Amino acid sequence: MIYEIADDCVREVEKLSDEWEIFIANSEIIEVESKNDILNFAKEEIEKGVGIRILKDNKMGFAYTTDLDKISETAQKALDNAKLNKIDENYEFAPVEKVGDVKGTYDAKYDDLSMDECCEFLENIIERTKENDCNITSTGFSASKGEELIINSNGVSIYDKGTGFSGGLSVYIEKDGQFATSYDYTASRHLDLEYEKLTDDVCKLAHDSLNPKAIETKDCDVILDYYAASGLLSTFIQGFNSENVLRGRSTLHDKIDSEITDSNLTIVDNPLLENAMGTSKCDGEGSVSKKTTLVEDGVLKSFLYDIYTANKSGCETTSNGYRSSYLSTPDVSPSNLEFKFKTNMKLEEIDSGIITTSVLGAHTANPISGDFSVEANNAFTIENGEITDGVKKAMISGNIYELMKKCEGIESEIKQKGSFIIPKIMVHDLKVIGL
Repeated sequence: MIYEIADDCVREVEKLSDEWEIFIANSEIIEVESKNDILNFAKEEIEKGVGIRILKDNKMGFAYTTDLDKISETAQKALDNAKLNKIDENYEFAPVEKVGDVKGTYDAKYDDLSMDECCEFLENIIERTKENDCNITSTGFSASKGEELIINSNGVSIYDKGTGFSGGLSVYIEKDGQFATSYDYTASRHLDLEYEKLTDDVCKLAHDSLNPKAIETKDCDVILDYYAASGLLSTFIQGFNSENVLRGRSTLHDKIDSEITDSNLTIVDNPLLENAMGTSKCDGEGSVSKKTTLVEDGVLKSFLYDIYTANKSGCETTSNGYRSSYLSTPDVSPSNLEFKFKTNMKLEEIDSGIITTSVLGAHTANPISGDFSVEANNAFTIENGEITDGVKKAMISGNIYELMKKCEGIESEIKQKGSFIIPKIMVHDLKVIGL
């Protein structure tokens, strides 16, 4: 079916221009959610769409449609939009390259998955939460399947498909006049989500957060749990985006071959990683996926590029021109960011500090300077290598670029949170403000 759509598209765009690109996407999704402990939302959705880019006289135009009977009109609209844009010689489409296989991106169990099974998954979370003596604020489960085909006038033709599953849980607990909340989520390419572990971990975190104690303001070692680390690292990784570099919005713009993190750390953008959420054969403009070392032993080696920013910078794309859907054109973004520490500390080695499960306000960090001030959520003190009392209320402030120069990995499971594939991360001498 998707190739028949492609044939129709090619016939139409070839009438208008010698340089074109067609992106076709089909997706299915099942979502169920509950508010409190009552299932209140369920949907199954199928969506098909086509995005067309036309390059005419060094001008780029884009248009999309969900109506497959209007391919001709959509192609014409893309051409009309191109005529309205400025000439820019940095636009071009991906060349033909050898495409490798990727592993672990599709689970055939999706094809047999029913709405009833999804509701059962949610009901199991609800029941287990009650068994853990917690109250549900909200919980949800989603399963999706997607297929994409990208073809262009250079001869590129790449088909890819994948599945994704996720579950999330937010709880609260009231006991002896105390109130505590907690949240976490899990995601996988496969229908192997461990709802028992997710539920037990979230509920334990809420229970452990009862009866917190105030702490004094001080500089100390801080362990960023997975969710907290991914929140702050989202600001850090913006400095690697070539669009920000070209616009002077990245403090890293002149730091190539300079040490920007602890020498114990290497960061790799790896869209070929087996089973990872951001794995694919190519990016959203047909550039074949490749690994890119961004930081090696603490030294900045590369930024993230799509074709356009690579041409403006005089280098090659790193295959990081991704699309959120057929509705949009490619933008620079990461795939799977592996944070690899050569050595990892053990929790038992930390004499004193705190560990925070999540941070509130990470989105308010300054993306250019890297300065941040966030609230530590579900935080605990560490004394003599053991996690002890909950922290009543505290702020953490600092600079993400300076923070990365004094960070270490903690010996822990490696997890994917968003684009980040990370252990728990410890930062030395971070400002913690007791409230």
